Amino acid sequence: MRHADATGWRSPAVIACLIVLWLGATAWMRPLMVPDEGRYVGVAWEMMRSGDWLTPTLNGLPFFHKPPLFYWITAGAMSVFGLHEWPARLAPVLGASLGAFSLYLFVRRWSGERAALLTLVPLGVQPLFYVGGQFANLDMLVAGCISATIVLAAHAALCAHRALPYRRTLALAYAMAAVGVLAKGLIGIVLPALVVGAWLVLLRRWRVLWALVWWPGLLLFVLIAAPWFVAMQLRFPDFLDYFFVVQHFKRFSAGGFNNVQPFWFYPAVLLLFSLPWLPWLIKSLRRVQDGDDEQRAVRLLMLSWAGLVVAFFSLPQSKLVGYVLPAVPPLAALMAAGFAAGSPSARARRGWTVSAAVAGTLSLAAVIGLSVWPPHSLRDMARTLAEQRQSAEPVVMVGDYYYDITFYARLSAPPLVVEDWSPAKVQERDNWRKELADASRFAEAEAAAVLLQPAALPAALCAARVGWVIGSKSTAEKYPFLQASELVSSVRDTRLWKVAATTPAVLSALGCEGTPNAGSADR
Repeated sequence: MRHADATGWRSPAVIACLIVLWLGATAWMRPLMVPDEGRYVGVAWEMMRSGDWLTPTLNGLPFFHKPPLFYWITAGAMSVFGLHEWPARLAPVLGASLGAFSLYLFVRRWSGERAALLTLVPLGVQPLFYVGGQFANLDMLVAGCISATIVLAAHAALCAHRALPYRRTLALAYAMAAVGVLAKGLIGIVLPALVVGAWLVLLRRWRVLWALVWWPGLLLFVLIAAPWFVAMQLRFPDFLDYFFVVQHFKRFSAGGFNNVQPFWFYPAVLLLFSLPWLPWLIKSLRRVQDGDDEQRAVRLLMLSWAGLVVAFFSLPQSKLVGYVLPAVPPLAALMAAGFAAGSPSARARRGWTVSAAVAGTLSLAAVIGLSVWPPHSLRDMARTLAEQRQSAEPVVMVGDYYYDITFYARLSAPPLVVEDWSPAKVQERDNWRKELADASRFAEAEAAAVLLQPAALPAALCAARVGWVIGSKSTAEKYPFLQASELVSSVRDTRLWKVAATTPAVLSALGCEGTPNAGSADR
């Protein structure tokens, strides 16, 4: 052991609380961003509203892009704390806290308490990690699970190498891998296995590698991870093909998805967000062979961890910034090791403080900036809709799916979505249209009721008598009856109209049955 049991503010329990407080303190400040935050929180809202905690739904249709753990956490948090941004972002806060605290415990055990506390500094103020820790999608949740699985398996491996007890830790590693699979799919086990396996191969610790392949652990993994997948396959016969073949293997290996980026995208992203800490990272890389075998093994783990995560996610053409979050914790450990090596001079300590101040300021500035200038948010429009709409009046989205409306307007039923749903149109882009069309294959009858062709819109509004239409500014040019309707709210290019088919002008423009120009509305 390289440390004494800490007490007071340095005890692990206090450190864990401080991590959660720091990462979650500003999670309430800004509205949900779309599409990602609006999409995933909207799915959690539908789960909470419907009471079906097994099948995630988007606009009332089964949504199987991702497993359910994020939705379970978010729906549970909103059930307890209410429908606002902080509980909606609890899942990424927990994911970031899990990753940070598990890394802290690992470094504390194998490199000492000082190194562990130092590691939390570049990790906690790194803008990518800090903002990702309060961004309501699945990336930080699975990054935390992957980080915890890696350090648990690595701890078990180091203990096994030294003939120390390791099976309990190994069981926790398998359990955490299963949680990671429920967070975002196969990467929850593939990445930890790749990192720890390659690390042990580089160390030539073959016996330890085989010791980690443990059938009780595999059984525990299956018992935790498999039941939800089995339940969905029994309920929806095409589920496994869609979830694993389409959403995993095709998305990883094939083109045609959004956010195509070059191979060097992730190294550039990590370099940009790590600029304040580069001197310490470079110093650490230069001293990678220093110290005893144990310390060299720990540094090699961090290098393997960061390098393999970056390489793995650089292979597909589609790249999102959040995918590379699992590489941030080991880089922070290497930065701290670079500073902690030897006895840092007064100049080095000042430089470390400046790096922390710059990175922390950038992190807080990013959150404040997104709070003052929230991109694409329709929170105010949704709240206006919630205040003025009667519960039985339908909401119609034309030409787009406005992800955050259902959450902020507290819609108790899926809105109607009007678009050209022909296969050629759906396959044009990997976007909201394709998400809803894919979901419709699992519930065709429900989809027919909420996914409307443009020609069906006037009749739907005539039947409702009073309805609410959300669309772009140009939507009124396509549907002249909107020009006779009340414009209730306008946010950038998005408009909210109240369409009252009880008024003569709207009734005539819609061409409702029984009016003089019935059937003449733009269809």
